[in-house]
Amino acid sequence: MEPTLKPPEPAQRQWITSADGIRLNVELHGPQHPAAPTVVLLHGWTCSVRSWAPVIRALRDEIRVVAYDQRGHGASGTSDYAGYSIDALASDLAVVLDWALRPGEKAVLAGHSMGGMVVMAVALQDRVLSRTSGALLASTGASSLFAEGAYLPFASSIPALVALQNWLLRSAVPLGPGPVSYLSQLLLSYLTLGPDAPAEVEAVNAAIIQACDRRARGSWGRVLASLDVTAGASALDVPTHVLVGTADRLTPPAQASRIARLLPRCEGITELPAIGHVTPLEAPGVVAELIRKLVAAS
Repeated sequence: MEPTLKPPEPAQRQWITSADGIRLNVELHGPQHPAAPTVVLLHGWTCSVRSWAPVIRALRDEIRVVAYDQRGHGASGTSDYAGYSIDALASDLAVVLDWALRPGEKAVLAGHSMGGMVVMAVALQDRVLSRTSGALLASTGASSLFAEGAYLPFASSIPALVALQNWLLRSAVPLGPGPVSYLSQLLLSYLTLGPDAPAEVEAVNAAIIQACDRRARGSWGRVLASLDVTAGASALDVPTHVLVGTADRLTPPAQASRIARLLPRCEGITELPAIGHVTPLEAPGVVAELIRKLVAAS
């Protein structure tokens, strides 16, 4: 397996407690001196800190990297029903920033998929926006997420497939009989990756997604089905770059274009040919370079 896909050992691992008592796994990578710039990485639905591994490796020699497992993902705790909301995720990010930043410091926020939705949502909170120097919105959407996705072949033209697709995205049905099977890896690669993704990326991607607690996956799926963070996108008044793969089935390029039009300070939109939804694994070099540019401009 390519070494860059292996999770790097953090300089510090910390458990912090959310406002409603959920234990969040937070990792700190890179230089620890006060002058080092900071980026906070927010992973997507069914993912974890592990999905940022190659980006962390690319940045950790120059940038202080804070990455954490969102509630219900990775090593972080799960919630009761009331704890599954975009407001809860926004509150968790505020708590992470309280821990990670010194008084007066700001950070670049880099959100992938659901993580990007959290970045847009927190723009409505001065507590977070005032400590944000820039943002990367990677492979994400602001509204109509399930209605505009192209998850199953021909689903857009066959009502029964539309209904099946929407049910699957909200359900806690197991993805396979074991950690990763050939069929589950094939299905997850089709849904989330571009057609040219290397076999190593397919294997790591499937392992990350299938490790997500299925009940948490279904609960977050129900949240995302009706999510609308367009007001937050319009309020995200910091330099922001939008990234999308042209083969993204979950949040297709039309979503990225709509976000770019809403942003007060869009620095540009990058479309990556033949890249799917999981840009931190599929195109970590591009993701890292966009983060560097946002850090340099802050």
